[in-house]
Amino acid sequence: MRSATLVLVLCATAATAQPASVRAYLKLFDSNHDGRVSQAEYVDYMSRGFDAMDTNHDDVLDSSETPPSPRRHGPLTRQTHLRNLIATFKRQDLDHDGYLDAAELAEPPH
Repeated sequence: MRSATLVLVLCATAATAQPASVRAYLKLFDSNHDGRVSQAEYVDYMSRGFDAMDTNHDDVLDSSETPPSPRRHGPLTRQTHLRNLIATFKRQDLDHDGYLDAAELAEPPH
């Protein structure tokens, strides 16, 4: 489950502080302030961790840029990272409307 572990690490890196509520959490993602999170907003917010960790800006996270992990199986490319995020977004979009509301965003990915 390498991708899930890395997504969690990147999520933790992206968030600088724990939001006080689910609504506050949604606001972190909701760049256009419409009360829901599009796939693009989700990917943009969740990619901040990848960007911060990619210190040499080569679109690849190698072992020197990531925390030690017994589940690491080599480098993670931006392309793979984006594919993982889109898949996670789609799993969380329970009503399949192309957006995450606060409740969907708060649910762990299925």
